[in-house]
Amino acid sequence: MAFSGIDFYGLDEELTDEEKLVRSTVRRMVEEEVLPGIAQHYRDGTFPMELIPRLGEMGLLGANLTGYGCAGMGQVAYGLICQELERGDSGLRSFASVQGSLCMYPIWAFGSEEQKQRWLPPMARGEVIGCFGLTEPDFGSNPTGMITRAEALPGGGYRIDGRKRWITNGNLAKVAIIWAKLDGVVRGFLVPTDTPGFTAEKITVKFSLRASITSELILEGVEVGEEAILPNVKGMKGPLSCLTQARSGIAFGVLGAAMACYECALDYAKERVQFSRPIAGYQLVQQKLVHMVTEITKGQLLALRLMRLKEARKATAVQVSLAKRNNVYHALEIARMARDILGGNGIMYDYPISRHMLNLETVYTYEGTHDIHTLIVGQHLTGISAFE
Repeated sequence: MAFSGIDFYGLDEELTDEEKLVRSTVRRMVEEEVLPGIAQHYRDGTFPMELIPRLGEMGLLGANLTGYGCAGMGQVAYGLICQELERGDSGLRSFASVQGSLCMYPIWAFGSEEQKQRWLPPMARGEVIGCFGLTEPDFGSNPTGMITRAEALPGGGYRIDGRKRWITNGNLAKVAIIWAKLDGVVRGFLVPTDTPGFTAEKITVKFSLRASITSELILEGVEVGEEAILPNVKGMKGPLSCLTQARSGIAFGVLGAAMACYECALDYAKERVQFSRPIAGYQLVQQKLVHMVTEITKGQLLALRLMRLKEARKATAVQVSLAKRNNVYHALEIARMARDILGGNGIMYDYPISRHMLNLETVYTYEGTHDIHTLIVGQHLTGISAFE
């Protein structure tokens, strides 16, 4: 399948044959199995459950992890997977991102061998879905203020109490990665969602990511055994390292949404006739199209370089913040420009633009808001923290 997307600077020359094959394979699946029905799922507020085993079969869950049934793909291949899934819908990319980077990764990086053997193979197959419980109703950008607490029980094991909010996959999950303070230190716990005292409440009244399951998790006296705690990490390094993994995929993924909006706007502008000629022939429309391609191309360069740095184990969290901040900002800007080109038709379900635009409003906020990533990079540049 030939690549029909935007490649203004010939970046295909920087990709391996395997990376191109991954991209084309996922693109074909999205075009044939996602796009025909995703708008209806968005309208209904439902997730396309039928795609979960398909994602597992294709090796797209935990794709950049090695062993335990994971595909062991490179970071660029993983980024291209995110790009093509988000070309379909941000909700689909979010599902895969949470499953692989926020749930499977901490087990793979910080879990015991027993935890890895128990959870990772079925998660890679899509038989077990996970969710990541860090954000709380009152603590998002400042996760260190979390209220959720774990208490060691006299006979062994732990009791967990607290609430987590804005949790992707919460009502689908069979296991939740819950971050809680144990004796004042943040620790990760693998909590089966059928544990007594664990409740997931679906958040349905939302404009954005409607084809994604978002939940509030309530833990009231949830008791787990000693085997539940992630043994190899303590403190905020655990959840923040997971977010760093996911954010790099987001930086690549949002390019898919931006490309979908640009391609739709370009096709529309060539066909829409006003004042005797296609609107693509007018200067202001061309200016918008040029700006869109410029920012997509810059975003591609940034995402590709970031993932190559990750493959060389040289990437820093600050570099990930810069890429997430830049690419989401411009993807949202491109979606808004595309909506403008389509005029009134831009708000119709017949076109994907407003769906992408509203989804990107959430991506702009989650896993570090635009402003928080600005302050992360600003602190790196100046050596002065502006958080307090």
